[in-house]
Amino acid sequence: MDRAEYRSVDDEQGGSVARRWWDENATEYAVEHGEFLGDADFCWGPEGLREADLALLGDVAGQDVLEVGAGAAQCSRWLAAQGARVVASDLSLEMLRHAAVLDARVGVSVPTVQADARALPFPPATFDAVFTSFGAIPFVPDPLRIHREARRVLRPGGRWVFSTTHPLRWAFPDDPTEHGLTAHRSYFDRRPYVESAATGQVVYAEYHRTLGDHVRDVVAAGLEVVDVVEPEWPTDNDAVWGGWGPVRGRFLPGTLIVVTRRPAAAE
Repeated sequence: MDRAEYRSVDDEQGGSVARRWWDENATEYAVEHGEFLGDADFCWGPEGLREADLALLGDVAGQDVLEVGAGAAQCSRWLAAQGARVVASDLSLEMLRHAAVLDARVGVSVPTVQADARALPFPPATFDAVFTSFGAIPFVPDPLRIHREARRVLRPGGRWVFSTTHPLRWAFPDDPTEHGLTAHRSYFDRRPYVESAATGQVVYAEYHRTLGDHVRDVVAAGLEVVDVVEPEWPTDNDAVWGGWGPVRGRFLPGTLIVVTRRPAAAE
């Protein structure tokens, strides 16, 4: 990476780099965050909030569940232990290879599929719940396609739940210390964060949307908002993950979790 900045980038170019970046960084990511994420645990974000505490997907026992942007499928592995029939999907083949390593280590085998969350290879109304924990949504310029795909593969009444960087964070430096508490850019500046090689080639792109943007995308996809969760930083969590940490966490939200559902057939 030679240059990092907030700038406009062609949607096709910016939206196509995620697979290569995650393939190249899968091992480093596993080494850096593997202990925090666990082998078979469901964490919604750096605050450490677990699905075991929130039950945002509801009772999953006997349910068909799809994870998109699954990474090494830690969340899916936990759901399988709760009695769910889970499929874990990810754009990156290298991340899914790490999932296979964890399957062998834990002794729980979760089916995996390499797929773009914007074009899921499943028939309509296949799943009772679809979710992603910090996957897919921040890395594409067209998240409406993800929401529409989630709705398409959901059965009526099923839930689509996603967590992502809280939009407010984009106005502040990505710094977990006190220096990250002073806004330095407009919350309404939707230019993505872009890393480029010396040649000018985009190697990484992450996209910002306001809270209103997220809600409008969900509604435009034909989904209903059930809940919006903004986890507070727990007093017993002293871990630092990038710009997340206890110093900023006392003052600013770091994670946004949106719970939606596909309307029931009668509605």
